[in-house]
Amino acid sequence: MPFSFNMFDHPIPRVFQNRFSTQYRCFSVSMLAGPNDRSDVEKGGKIIMPPSALDQLSRLNITYPMLFKLTNKNSDRMTHCGVLEFVADEGICYLPHWMMQNLLLEEGGLVQVESVNLQVATYSKFQPQSPDFLDITNPKAVLENALRNFACLTTGDVIAINYNEKIYELRVMETKPDKAVSIIECDMNVDFDAPLGYKEPERQVQHEESTESEADHSGYAGELGFRAFSGSGNRLDGKKKGVEPSPSPIKPGDIKRGIPNYEFKLGKITFIRNSRPLVKKVEEDEAGGRFVAFSGEGQSLRKKGRKP
Repeated sequence: MPFSFNMFDHPIPRVFQNRFSTQYRCFSVSMLAGPNDRSDVEKGGKIIMPPSALDQLSRLNITYPMLFKLTNKNSDRMTHCGVLEFVADEGICYLPHWMMQNLLLEEGGLVQVESVNLQVATYSKFQPQSPDFLDITNPKAVLENALRNFACLTTGDVIAINYNEKIYELRVMETKPDKAVSIIECDMNVDFDAPLGYKEPERQVQHEESTESEADHSGYAGELGFRAFSGSGNRLDGKKKGVEPSPSPIKPGDIKRGIPNYEFKLGKITFIRNSRPLVKKVEEDEAGGRFVAFSGEGQSLRKKGRKP
C-alpha cells in the first residue's frame, strides 16, 4: 500500500527546471519584529525572505546575483527585486512600501516569488513625479547613489529615493535592453524626462523699437559721476589765490559713460576708433583748406602809441 509524508512544517516551494517559485504573505518593513531599525530596506529595491528560501535556493543551480519576479495575481501587477537577507518568519516576506504600492498589495496579501535571470542594463529613463526634484543640485549623482541599494529596474515602476530626509518618487519610463534589467555592476546611461506637472517658464518677447531721433540724455545730467581735475589744491607759499576749483560745465550730450547704443542692430559690430568728438576748425580756407605759410597774425607785448 503506497503512502507519503511531509517532513517539513512549511509548504515546499515548487521547482521547475531549477527554478524557484513559491507564494508568501507580504508585509511592509515596519512590521518586521526586532530591536534593530530596518529603515534601510525602504531606501532600496530588495526584500527580506525566510531562511527556508535560502535552503531551497542553495540546492538549485541559481545564477548570482539572486533576482526575483514578484507578481500579484489578483491585479496582474508585477515587478522585480533582489534579496537583502533571509531572516523573515516562515511563509512571510517583507517588502519596501513603494514596492507594495506598485503591486497594489495590502498588509498580509499573497505575492508570487519566482527566480529570474535579467540582462544587464545599458540605458534607463526616469520621470520625477514632482517638480521638487529640480531643486536638487546634481540629480544624476543623487540618483546614482540611491540606485546602489537597488538590484534591478522594471519599466513602469515608481521607485522612491531618500535625499536630505525627503522622499522623491521617480517613474521608470524606459529601460534597455529589456523591460526588466539588472543594475548590479553595470555601466548604465541615465536620462530624465520633464517632471510631472512641470511647466516651462514663459519667455518674454522683447520688441525692438527703432527710433530715428537721437537719445535724450537729459536724464543723465543730474548724475554726473566722476569728473577729472575737479578738486582743490594748496599753494606752497600759503596764499589762497587761484586754488578754488573751477571745473568747466559739462553738457548732458558729452556724457558717454553708461549710455547704451540705441542704434545697435543684431549681427552688426561697431568699432569706435575715437570716442571723443573731433574739434572742428574755426576757420577753413575757402579754396579747399590748402596750407598757406605765414598767414597768421601776431600780437605785440608793448602797445605802441604816440606820447601827447
